[in-house]
Amino acid sequence: MTASTQTAEPRTDRRLTPATQNVALESLRGVLNRPVYTAGRPARLQVALADLCREPGGARDRQVNHGAELTVIEERDGWSFVQAVADGYCGWLRDNALGSAVQPVTHRVSAPATHVYPQPSIKTTELGGLSIGARLSVVAWQDGFAQLAQGGWVPRQHLSDQPASDPASVAETLIGTPYLWGGNSRWGIDCSGLAQASLTACAIACPGDSDMQQAAFPVVEGEIRRNDLLFWPGHVAIALDATRMIHATAWTMSVVIEPIAAAITRIDAAGQGPFLGARRPPAGADAVFP
Repeated sequence: MTASTQTAEPRTDRRLTPATQNVALESLRGVLNRPVYTAGRPARLQVALADLCREPGGARDRQVNHGAELTVIEERDGWSFVQAVADGYCGWLRDNALGSAVQPVTHRVSAPATHVYPQPSIKTTELGGLSIGARLSVVAWQDGFAQLAQGGWVPRQHLSDQPASDPASVAETLIGTPYLWGGNSRWGIDCSGLAQASLTACAIACPGDSDMQQAAFPVVEGEIRRNDLLFWPGHVAIALDATRMIHATAWTMSVVIEPIAAAITRIDAAGQGPFLGARRPPAGADAVFP
Protein backbone atom coordinates (compact mmCIF):
# COMPACT_ATOMS: atom_id res chain seq x y z
CA MET A 1 0.00 0.00 0.00
CA THR A 2 1.24 3.50 -0.80
CA ALA A 3 0.10 7.03 -0.09
CA SER A 4 -2.08 8.94 -2.57
CA THR A 5 -1.34 12.22 -4.31
CA GLN A 6 -4.66 12.47 -6.19
CA THR A 7 -6.99 15.34 -5.19
CA ALA A 8 -10.02 15.06 -7.50
CA GLU A 9 -13.19 13.47 -6.06
CA PRO A 10 -15.79 12.64 -8.74
CA ARG A 11 -19.29 11.54 -7.85
CA THR A 12 -19.53 7.78 -7.50
CA ASP A 13 -22.16 5.18 -6.58
CA ARG A 14 -21.07 4.03 -3.12
CA ARG A 15 -22.69 0.63 -3.70
CA LEU A 16 -20.27 -0.12 -6.55
CA THR A 17 -17.22 1.85 -5.47
CA PRO A 18 -14.50 -0.31 -3.87
CA ALA A 19 -13.24 2.39 -1.55
CA THR A 20 -13.70 3.62 2.00
CA GLN A 21 -12.62 7.01 3.30
CA ASN A 22 -9.24 5.45 4.06
CA VAL A 23 -8.51 2.79 1.44
CA ALA A 24 -9.31 2.24 -2.24
CA LEU A 25 -8.55 -0.51 -4.70
CA GLU A 26 -5.43 0.12 -6.77
CA SER A 27 -7.63 0.38 -9.88
CA LEU A 28 -8.99 3.68 -8.49
CA ARG A 29 -5.61 5.36 -8.24
CA GLY A 30 -5.90 8.62 -10.16
CA VAL A 31 -9.70 8.49 -9.89
CA LEU A 32 -10.34 8.80 -6.15
CA ASN A 33 -8.14 10.54 -3.61
CA ARG A 34 -7.43 8.15 -0.71
CA PRO A 35 -4.55 7.95 1.77
CA VAL A 36 -3.92 4.30 0.86
CA TYR A 37 -4.43 2.04 -2.16
CA THR A 38 -4.46 -1.75 -2.11
CA ALA A 39 -4.62 -4.67 -4.52
CA GLY A 40 -7.17 -6.23 -2.18
CA ARG A 41 -7.21 -9.70 -0.65
CA PRO A 42 -9.33 -12.53 -2.10
CA ALA A 43 -11.71 -14.24 0.32
CA ARG A 44 -14.80 -16.42 0.24
CA LEU A 45 -17.90 -16.21 2.44
CA GLN A 46 -17.82 -19.15 4.85
CA VAL A 47 -21.09 -18.55 6.70
CA ALA A 48 -24.53 -19.35 5.29
CA LEU A 49 -25.46 -15.72 4.65
CA ALA A 50 -24.10 -12.28 5.50
CA ASP A 51 -25.40 -8.72 5.36
CA LEU A 52 -23.49 -6.14 3.34
CA CYS A 53 -23.78 -3.06 5.55
CA ARG A 54 -23.30 0.60 4.69
CA GLU A 55 -20.86 0.97 7.58
CA PRO A 56 -19.62 -1.31 10.36
CA GLY A 57 -22.72 -2.26 12.34
CA GLY A 58 -24.88 -0.12 10.04
CA ALA A 59 -27.92 -0.70 7.86
CA ARG A 60 -28.08 -3.60 5.43
CA ASP A 61 -27.89 -2.78 1.73
CA ARG A 62 -27.80 -6.33 0.35
CA GLN A 63 -26.73 -9.83 1.31
CA VAL A 64 -24.17 -12.34 0.02
CA ASN A 65 -24.61 -16.11 0.09
CA HIS A 66 -22.27 -18.86 1.22
CA GLY A 67 -19.33 -19.33 -1.12
CA ALA A 68 -19.47 -15.84 -2.63
CA GLU A 69 -16.10 -14.64 -3.92
CA LEU A 70 -15.10 -11.35 -2.31
CA THR A 71 -12.25 -8.86 -2.42
CA VAL A 72 -11.27 -7.49 1.00
CA ILE A 73 -10.33 -3.80 0.80
CA GLU A 74 -10.13 -2.64 4.42
CA GLU A 75 -10.26 -4.35 7.83
CA ARG A 76 -11.33 -2.41 10.89
CA ASP A 77 -12.37 -3.43 14.42
CA GLY A 78 -13.67 -6.87 13.50
CA TRP A 79 -15.27 -5.73 10.24
CA SER A 80 -14.14 -5.96 6.63
CA PHE A 81 -15.07 -3.74 3.71
CA VAL A 82 -15.46 -6.00 0.68
CA GLN A 83 -16.54 -6.01 -2.93
CA ALA A 84 -18.50 -8.99 -4.31
CA VAL A 85 -16.78 -10.36 -7.40
CA ALA A 86 -20.04 -11.48 -9.05
CA ASP A 87 -21.84 -8.13 -9.20
CA GLY A 88 -19.41 -5.53 -7.84
CA TYR A 89 -21.57 -4.69 -4.81
CA CYS A 90 -19.62 -3.25 -1.86
CA GLY A 91 -20.23 -3.19 1.86
CA TRP A 92 -19.07 -4.07 5.34
CA LEU A 93 -19.41 -7.51 6.92
CA ARG A 94 -18.03 -9.27 9.98
CA ASP A 95 -14.47 -10.59 9.71
CA ASN A 96 -15.52 -14.00 11.01
CA ALA A 97 -17.79 -14.46 7.99
CA LEU A 98 -14.74 -14.72 5.74
CA GLY A 99 -12.63 -17.72 4.80
CA SER A 100 -9.97 -18.48 2.23
CA ALA A 101 -10.79 -19.34 -1.38
CA VAL A 102 -8.75 -22.56 -1.51
CA GLN A 103 -10.95 -25.36 -2.87
CA PRO A 104 -12.52 -24.87 -6.32
CA VAL A 105 -16.28 -24.35 -6.29
CA THR A 106 -18.01 -27.25 -8.07
CA HIS A 107 -21.76 -26.89 -7.37
CA ARG A 108 -24.50 -24.51 -6.31
CA VAL A 109 -27.57 -25.08 -4.19
CA SER A 110 -30.34 -25.31 -6.79
CA ALA A 111 -33.24 -26.01 -4.39
CA PRO A 112 -34.83 -23.09 -2.54
CA ALA A 113 -32.89 -24.22 0.53
CA THR A 114 -31.13 -27.26 1.92
CA HIS A 115 -29.77 -28.69 5.17
CA VAL A 116 -26.17 -29.52 5.93
CA TYR A 117 -25.77 -32.76 7.89
CA PRO A 118 -22.78 -34.03 9.93
CA GLN A 119 -23.03 -37.42 8.24
CA PRO A 120 -24.58 -38.70 4.97
CA SER A 121 -27.87 -39.49 6.67
CA ILE A 122 -31.16 -37.63 7.00
CA LYS A 123 -31.52 -39.10 10.50
CA THR A 124 -28.66 -37.06 11.91
CA THR A 125 -29.27 -33.62 13.41
CA GLU A 126 -28.60 -30.93 10.82
CA LEU A 127 -25.71 -28.54 11.30
CA GLY A 128 -27.48 -25.65 9.58
CA GLY A 129 -29.04 -24.52 6.34
CA LEU A 130 -27.99 -23.05 3.00
CA SER A 131 -30.06 -21.01 0.56
CA ILE A 132 -30.46 -21.19 -3.17
CA GLY A 133 -27.35 -19.87 -4.86
CA ALA A 134 -24.90 -21.01 -2.18
CA ARG A 135 -21.64 -22.08 -3.86
CA LEU A 136 -20.06 -25.31 -2.62
CA SER A 137 -16.92 -27.40 -3.07
CA VAL A 138 -17.92 -31.06 -3.34
CA VAL A 139 -15.09 -33.51 -2.62
CA ALA A 140 -16.93 -36.86 -2.47
CA TRP A 141 -20.30 -38.59 -2.89
CA GLN A 142 -21.86 -41.20 -0.62
CA ASP A 143 -25.38 -42.59 -0.16
CA GLY A 144 -27.02 -39.77 -2.10
CA PHE A 145 -25.10 -37.02 -0.30
CA ALA A 146 -22.32 -34.67 -1.31
CA GLN A 147 -19.43 -34.26 1.09
CA LEU A 148 -18.32 -30.64 1.27
CA ALA A 149 -14.79 -29.33 1.62
CA GLN A 150 -16.43 -26.68 3.81
CA GLY A 151 -17.60 -29.46 6.15
CA GLY A 152 -20.79 -31.48 6.28
CA TRP A 153 -22.98 -33.33 3.79
CA VAL A 154 -25.77 -32.02 1.54
CA PRO A 155 -28.45 -34.06 -0.32
CA ARG A 156 -27.46 -34.63 -3.93
CA GLN A 157 -30.96 -33.64 -5.11
CA HIS A 158 -30.42 -30.07 -3.90
CA LEU A 159 -27.24 -29.41 -5.88
CA SER A 160 -26.35 -28.71 -9.50
CA ASP A 161 -23.18 -28.15 -11.46
CA GLN A 162 -25.15 -26.78 -14.42
CA PRO A 163 -27.22 -23.58 -14.60
CA ALA A 164 -31.00 -23.61 -14.77
CA SER A 165 -32.56 -22.59 -18.07
CA ASP A 166 -35.57 -20.46 -17.07
CA PRO A 167 -35.34 -17.62 -14.50
CA ALA A 168 -39.13 -17.44 -14.07
CA SER A 169 -39.24 -21.11 -13.06
CA VAL A 170 -36.50 -20.47 -10.49
CA ALA A 171 -38.49 -17.55 -9.10
CA GLU A 172 -41.60 -19.73 -8.81
CA THR A 173 -39.74 -22.11 -6.48
CA LEU A 174 -39.45 -19.18 -4.07
CA ILE A 175 -43.19 -18.42 -3.86
CA GLY A 176 -44.06 -17.74 -0.23
CA THR A 177 -40.57 -16.65 0.75
CA PRO A 178 -40.96 -13.79 3.25
CA TYR A 179 -40.17 -10.29 2.05
CA LEU A 180 -36.98 -8.82 3.52
CA TRP A 181 -35.51 -5.46 2.52
CA GLY A 182 -32.09 -6.16 1.00
CA GLY A 183 -32.64 -9.91 1.30
CA ASN A 184 -31.05 -12.40 -1.07
CA SER A 185 -32.09 -15.81 0.26
CA ARG A 186 -34.88 -18.27 0.99
CA TRP A 187 -35.01 -16.90 4.54
CA GLY A 188 -35.98 -13.47 3.21
CA ILE A 189 -35.80 -11.71 -0.15
CA ASP A 190 -36.77 -8.43 -1.76
CA CYS A 191 -37.77 -7.60 -5.33
CA SER A 192 -34.29 -7.08 -6.73
CA GLY A 193 -32.95 -10.01 -4.72
CA LEU A 194 -35.53 -12.27 -6.36
CA ALA A 195 -34.59 -11.03 -9.83
CA GLN A 196 -30.88 -11.46 -9.15
CA ALA A 197 -31.25 -14.93 -7.59
CA SER A 198 -33.39 -16.13 -10.50
CA LEU A 199 -31.10 -14.81 -13.22
CA THR A 200 -27.92 -15.86 -11.43
CA ALA A 201 -29.24 -19.43 -11.11
CA CYS A 202 -29.34 -19.43 -14.92
CA ALA A 203 -25.79 -18.02 -15.17
CA ILE A 204 -27.12 -14.66 -16.37
CA ALA A 205 -25.17 -11.75 -14.89
CA CYS A 206 -27.44 -9.43 -12.91
CA PRO A 207 -26.75 -6.39 -10.71
CA GLY A 208 -27.96 -6.23 -7.13
CA ASP A 209 -30.52 -3.38 -7.01
CA SER A 210 -33.53 -2.60 -9.19
CA ASP A 211 -32.16 0.70 -10.55
CA MET A 212 -28.98 -1.08 -11.62
CA GLN A 213 -31.03 -3.89 -13.17
CA GLN A 214 -33.12 -1.41 -15.12
CA ALA A 215 -29.97 0.20 -16.49
CA ALA A 216 -28.29 -3.13 -17.31
CA PHE A 217 -30.74 -4.59 -19.83
CA PRO A 218 -32.26 -3.31 -23.11
CA VAL A 219 -35.75 -1.83 -23.31
CA VAL A 220 -38.47 -4.20 -24.52
CA GLU A 221 -40.08 -3.15 -27.78
CA GLY A 222 -43.45 -4.82 -28.27
CA GLU A 223 -45.23 -7.44 -26.19
CA ILE A 224 -43.93 -8.48 -22.79
CA ARG A 225 -42.47 -11.99 -22.78
CA ARG A 226 -41.62 -14.54 -20.11
CA ASN A 227 -38.49 -13.54 -18.13
CA ASP A 228 -38.73 -9.85 -19.01
CA LEU A 229 -38.08 -7.62 -16.00
CA LEU A 230 -40.87 -5.13 -15.21
CA PHE A 231 -39.99 -1.89 -13.45
CA TRP A 232 -41.56 0.74 -11.22
CA PRO A 233 -39.65 3.36 -9.18
CA GLY A 234 -37.68 1.23 -6.72
CA HIS A 235 -39.37 -2.03 -7.71
CA VAL A 236 -38.90 -4.92 -10.14
CA ALA A 237 -40.91 -8.01 -11.09
CA ILE A 238 -40.35 -10.95 -13.44
CA ALA A 239 -42.88 -11.60 -16.20
CA LEU A 240 -44.29 -15.13 -16.32
CA ASP A 241 -46.06 -14.32 -19.59
CA ALA A 242 -47.72 -11.29 -21.19
CA THR A 243 -50.29 -10.98 -18.38
CA ARG A 244 -48.76 -12.35 -15.15
CA MET A 245 -45.72 -11.57 -13.08
CA ILE A 246 -43.93 -12.82 -9.96
CA HIS A 247 -42.30 -10.52 -7.43
CA ALA A 248 -41.24 -10.08 -3.82
CA THR A 249 -43.47 -7.37 -2.46
CA ALA A 250 -44.07 -5.58 0.83
CA TRP A 251 -47.76 -5.53 -0.20
CA THR A 252 -48.08 -9.18 0.90
CA MET A 253 -44.64 -9.39 2.61
CA SER A 254 -43.87 -12.39 0.42
CA VAL A 255 -43.09 -13.66 -3.08
CA VAL A 256 -46.36 -13.84 -5.03
CA ILE A 257 -47.79 -14.13 -8.53
CA GLU A 258 -49.99 -11.21 -9.60
CA PRO A 259 -51.66 -10.08 -12.83
CA ILE A 260 -49.53 -7.37 -14.45
CA ALA A 261 -52.48 -5.08 -15.16
CA ALA A 262 -53.73 -5.38 -11.57
CA ALA A 263 -50.26 -4.60 -10.23
CA ILE A 264 -49.96 -1.49 -12.41
CA THR A 265 -53.35 -0.24 -11.17
CA ARG A 266 -52.64 -1.06 -7.52
CA ILE A 267 -49.17 0.49 -7.49
CA ASP A 268 -50.43 3.64 -9.24
CA ALA A 269 -53.28 3.95 -6.72
CA ALA A 270 -50.78 3.72 -3.87
CA GLY A 271 -48.77 6.58 -5.37
CA GLN A 272 -45.79 4.31 -6.04
CA GLY A 273 -45.95 4.40 -9.84
CA PRO A 274 -45.76 4.93 -12.68
CA PHE A 275 -44.98 1.70 -14.51
CA LEU A 276 -41.59 2.25 -16.17
CA GLY A 277 -41.79 -0.52 -18.74
CA ALA A 278 -39.91 -3.75 -19.32
CA ARG A 279 -36.30 -4.72 -19.90
CA ARG A 280 -35.08 -7.98 -21.42
CA PRO A 281 -32.11 -9.92 -19.97
CA PRO A 282 -30.16 -12.19 -22.32
CA ALA A 283 -31.83 -15.51 -23.06
CA GLY A 284 -28.69 -17.56 -22.45
CA ALA A 285 -25.90 -17.81 -19.93
CA ASP A 286 -23.37 -14.99 -19.95
CA ALA A 287 -21.72 -15.47 -16.54
CA VAL A 288 -19.47 -18.03 -14.87
CA PHE A 289 -21.18 -21.03 -13.23
CA PRO A 290 -21.00 -22.35 -10.57
